[in-house]
Amino acid sequence: MRYERVKDLLELAVRMQGSRNGVTIDEIMRESSVSRKTAERFRDTVEWAFGPLDLVDSGDRKNHWRLQSGALSRLVSVNAEDLITLGKAMEALERFGLGGLAQGLDGLETKLRATRSQKNLERLDSDLETLAQAEGLAMRPGPRQPIDPSLLSLLREAILTARKIEFSYLGRQSGKRSKQRIEPYGLLYGTRPFLVGKSSWGEEPWLWRIGNMSEVNLTDEKFEHDPDFDLQAFARRSFGTFQEKPVQVELRFRADAAPDAATFLFHPNQSIEKHEDGTLTVQFKAGGISEMCWHLVTWGDSVKVVKPARLRRHLARMCEELTVHHRDNG
Repeated sequence: MRYERVKDLLELAVRMQGSRNGVTIDEIMRESSVSRKTAERFRDTVEWAFGPLDLVDSGDRKNHWRLQSGALSRLVSVNAEDLITLGKAMEALERFGLGGLAQGLDGLETKLRATRSQKNLERLDSDLETLAQAEGLAMRPGPRQPIDPSLLSLLREAILTARKIEFSYLGRQSGKRSKQRIEPYGLLYGTRPFLVGKSSWGEEPWLWRIGNMSEVNLTDEKFEHDPDFDLQAFARRSFGTFQEKPVQVELRFRADAAPDAATFLFHPNQSIEKHEDGTLTVQFKAGGISEMCWHLVTWGDSVKVVKPARLRRHLARMCEELTVHHRDNG
């Protein structure tokens, strides 16, 4: 057998063990560019070489074949943290418009999943679903603050096992440290990484800057997740990561800035309207007036805040203060 065909068979075995829904003959034909007869021979060869195949009920009247054997699992060990990290990397690439690279990582994820036995894969999917619901991206242009890998691992374990954590926290405004004991709900990655957590002194989850946390310990005390809490909905209440009462925002971009603004993601739920004069209107609903201003100032006079008036006044005041601060008095 030619080298290319051996490679095709190995890749097929990986897909058949890594795919949750199995692989059809039509998919083998399309992905390997072979006839139906050859695709069926590929399937039979994989079963002969690596173990029995099972039929997966996918509800589309097609036979979906999945490799149940753990023959591939000895090659490498993969856990939920590995896959959620890969998943967030794909999401970040998509946000930055690098869809091609994201697709490459998607193929890598399938190969990594294929290294697990079916029993371990089911447990992995359960952990993966928990972490996927507990981690989101709050993207905004600006410098990124790295997270200590050991701390990130501890926080993820706390989220997965629903255990409270204790830490010393440096207040951003007070400059004082306090001892905190909270229920960790999730993580938000943005200009600065935040932990979303609930404490005994508040009913609503709170944002904690991970960079301001120290002496973090995982306790044995368990807690019950609020079943109504949705991390993605929580994150979308704000422009960036500041939590304020959402307001309706309308921005008008000049014609020369419109092409650039049209490709820009200001908010996940934004709407865009192009006008006959070449200008562009962007609308969304979010809180975080100060953080909006910090970004809007980078657009200079190419953008005008149509509403709300509070955002317009805040931006004008910020620009006036910057002018006074940087005025040359010499």
